[in-house]
Amino acid sequence: MTANLLQTAPAGGRLNDDDQVVLDVVIPVYNEEDDLEPCVRTLRAYLAVSVPYRFRITIADNASTDATPEVARRLAAEIAEVEVVRLEQKGRGRALKQVWLASDAAVLAYMDVDLSTDLAALAALVAPLLSGHSDVAIGSRLARGARVVRGAKREFISRSYNLILRTVLGARFSDAQCGFKAIRSDAARAVLPLVEDTGWFFDTELLILAQRGGLRTYEVPVDWIDDPDSSVDIVATAITDLKGVARMWRSRSRKAGKTIKATAVPRVPVHV
Repeated sequence: MTANLLQTAPAGGRLNDDDQVVLDVVIPVYNEEDDLEPCVRTLRAYLAVSVPYRFRITIADNASTDATPEVARRLAAEIAEVEVVRLEQKGRGRALKQVWLASDAAVLAYMDVDLSTDLAALAALVAPLLSGHSDVAIGSRLARGARVVRGAKREFISRSYNLILRTVLGARFSDAQCGFKAIRSDAARAVLPLVEDTGWFFDTELLILAQRGGLRTYEVPVDWIDDPDSSVDIVATAITDLKGVARMWRSRSRKAGKTIKATAVPRVPVHV
């Protein structure tokens, strides 16, 4: 049995400094010169009126080759809450891992630049992490109460993939791939060093490792509208994900019975 992953994290999670950032929302992008600015402005406007604590929006530029870096730098210069991190290698997982581990915020989140998920779900995503109720929170398009608009092909692939996760890896969550997730910083410091994938399988690996390590995952049903202009190659992504599932299945067999030894860290609410 794997030990509770929070036992591997350094003490943290409690805020007493009014100037400290509570929520860091990361937007990973690659060649999104058209969608980046409306996304950031919409998100910033929502957060400014919807959260009673300090927040940051971090643009994680995954080696873009178009005008995305220029757009990002201009937004950062204009909007105080926006920062930019440039990576010279592609990979959404690589970007999230680097930015989350470097962040000083108590709660770390990410969302896709296409704004497919209704931002109204963001408060429900973050609240259980701030209260200490949960360690990880995910938006789910397959949970009861979710409202989803997308084609039959994507719906079939998504449901089939999550069925595979439940059958092969024993996943206890309903939707691994929704680009709308958050994690407490202490949980992130515990689990992220164990995540190997640097691409699209990052989400699944993070959630499976969190589950194996005893972290508590909270699901939020979301309203979600498919982006017809998405540049994601569904077939290639599906193949990569299945390879990741096989790797994690083998890893589970090899590591059965091993534990993570460390000093216990109490789960405490974040004061805001």
